[in-house]
Amino acid sequence: MAAAHSFSNPASTTPVVSHSRNNSKPSPSSSSLNPHSLQSPWLGIKLSLQSSKPRPQLSDRRPITATVSFSLPTAKPDRVASIEEVPKWSRRAIKSFAMAELEARKLKYPTTGTEALLMGILVEGTSLAAKFLRANGITLFKVREETIKLLGKADMYFFSPEHPSLTEDAQRALDWAVDQKLKSGGDGEITTTHMLLGIWSEVESPGHKIMAALGFIDYKAKELTSLSSESVDG
Repeated sequence: MAAAHSFSNPASTTPVVSHSRNNSKPSPSSSSLNPHSLQSPWLGIKLSLQSSKPRPQLSDRRPITATVSFSLPTAKPDRVASIEEVPKWSRRAIKSFAMAELEARKLKYPTTGTEALLMGILVEGTSLAAKFLRANGITLFKVREETIKLLGKADMYFFSPEHPSLTEDAQRALDWAVDQKLKSGGDGEITTTHMLLGIWSEVESPGHKIMAALGFIDYKAKELTSLSSESVDG
């Protein structure tokens, strides 16, 4: 009596796909798709599909926003007898400061320096100072480029705080602006022109060096001062 043998050939083993044969003739309605099945009348195979709810896409980038305050930080709170005597910053200057913080965060810098204040003025864009800079060939793109050349790129994994603290030279630039307004007397606000000239007054600061590298000189500072005395554009 011959022994019954069972042979297994691994090389010829193929995955088994669960399917059902459909011997019926295809109909127009059988070729339509629905959420639970996919049927091919020509192959006679019906595949079951399991529907699932789409998962929301999660962004790996944190949104960057700027918070606009109504006053700017100072290192000399006792420069006047009462708070009422302190001149107010113009809305363009306050927005420029907020944009400066935002630029520092975009570049992933831990602090807001004079270079960021300079970029903030250009981002705001509507003030006399911003228009004067652009008229003299100093643009936001060029300032960003010079900033990276001078200070380098930050660690890509570093996240700046929401309000990067001011560097010492940036704080002195703002205080210079307030002092100049107090010396000039009269009514009016502290403008972006005061802020820009404050940056220029800090000769060892990155902001001053970047402005100088892009062609800003003392004569231009005097020209801007003269223009600001004739204009109310803050």
